[in-house]
Formats: sequence, structure tokens, C-alpha cells
Amino acid sequence: MNKKIISMTIALALLISTAASQQYVSLASANPDGSSPALSMPVEYVNYTITRLNSTLWAEIDGTYPIYLQKQPDCTFNNLPMVYPMPPATTNIHLWLGDKELSWLNYTEAYPSELHHTAIGDWWMIYSVLNDVSDSLVLKIHYEHPLQLVNGSYLFLYDLNISPYLSEQSNNSTCYFTVRMEVNATNVQAYTTATDTAWNRINFTTTKQGSMEIISIPEYSQFGKVLGDLVVEFNETTQVPEFPILVLPFLAIIVIVVAILYLKRKTLASPLGLSKTAIQADT
Repeated sequence: MNKKIISMTIALALLISTAASQQYVSLASANPDGSSPALSMPVEYVNYTITRLNSTLWAEIDGTYPIYLQKQPDCTFNNLPMVYPMPPATTNIHLWLGDKELSWLNYTEAYPSELHHTAIGDWWMIYSVLNDVSDSLVLKIHYEHPLQLVNGSYLFLYDLNISPYLSEQSNNSTCYFTVRMEVNATNVQAYTTATDTAWNRINFTTTKQGSMEIISIPEYSQFGKVLGDLVVEFNETTQVPEFPILVLPFLAIIVIVVAILYLKRKTLASPLGLSKTAIQADT
């Protein structure tokens, strides 16, 4: 499959954002005429875990994408090449089609000009092929990358463009984001963005699981009405360990005992004490 064929086909929305200025898309057809399948993805699940690695905050991403190929007469698709955008310094990349792990290549390394533009910078891409595709498939992706630090705030972007999956026949889709904060995050804000400058706040809910905060963000899309990529921004503060209340009485007793011993020692060493000892010695 050459570069020209890849350029002619539509994108898997979870795999790449297809802005009008881009010259490539993410899902290529195996058909010689360049035709591409109509796809739908009514739901997708994206899990983030934010953790600290040495002096840097990292995101671990696990995405699950059930994808359906719409019926088309005289049109079959068995092997679907794809490209997928990756944030800078991404590592530990794995792809699965069902239970089978897929191999991948560095697409940007082969074609250095092929970068994917996002609201927070240009990303590189990987290339793989989905083999033996049937009417439906489940694609899973795992990768990890350091968070960007901008003006004292951490942020990450998830590249979401659901437009190629929406049609009059399949007119809505929901992406369920779950962000697990294993750091002490404050001032958390979530936005959607379809451009570099227009960021619109999106509502989210938070729950606690022990000391970990879990953020849930559903992003709803409709045919002709999409919100764009997701950006999450937050600050990190140093967490002060909680001091158990039950320890306070014991601490108070220790302080009192130390104070008594200190006062007793001070009294024995006072000039009055020395004088009394001297008088007794003379007698």
C-alpha cells in the first residue's frame, strides 16, 4: 500500500484528526479504485492514568474502540492500513485487533513531512494494518507520554474527530473519558477544541477512590455537530500527609513528660540547689 492510496481514504476518527488542511487520513482501503468503507462508532472508551515518574508527570492511555463497517454492495474490505498520531516522546506503544497484537512502523520517520497538527503542537504518527476485517472490529491502543507544562500548568490533549463516523444512518457517538489522577491535582479544567485558539469548557464529574481522584468526561457528538479534541489542564501541589487524629493524645502525653523531665533537670542544676548542697556539706 503506497502513500497515494493512504492519502485518498477516510480517517478512523479515533486514530487521527482530519482537518481540512491535512493531506492524509488514517484508514486506507485495500481496493484498487481507492474506495473506502463507511464506518460507525457509536461509543468509545478512553482511560487516562496520570502519574509521576521522577520529576515528570506522565499519562498512560488505554483506548477501546468498537468499530462497525456499514454494508456496501460490491465492496469488500479485508485489510485496512491506518495511521495514528502520537504526542511527542510517546513510548510503550501497543495495538490490538481483538486479542491479536499488531505490529507498527514509524510513519513520520519514513515521511518526515507527514505530521499531525493539534492545538498544542505537531505530532508524529505510526502506521499499521488491520487484517481480516469483518463487519465489526474492536481496536485497542495503549501508549504513554510525558505531559506538557505550560505557564505552570500541566495539560494533555486527546485527538478526537468523530466526523467520519457520523452520518444520517449513524448520527451520534459518545466518547467516555476516565482520568485517574495519581497525583495531587488542583484547578482541573476540561475543554474541547476544534481550532488552535477556541477552547470551550466541557462539564465533568469527580469521585474519590481512596486518595485518588477520578474524573469522568463524556463527550457527545452528533452528525453535523462535533466539539473537537479534548484538552485537560491542571496544577499539581505537594500533598501533605494526613496526620491521624488518634495520635494526638499520645503526642500530648509525650510532650508533657518531656516538659516535666526538662523542668526537673533544670531545678537540680539551679544555683539554689547548689547552695543547699553546700550548706549540708558544711554541717
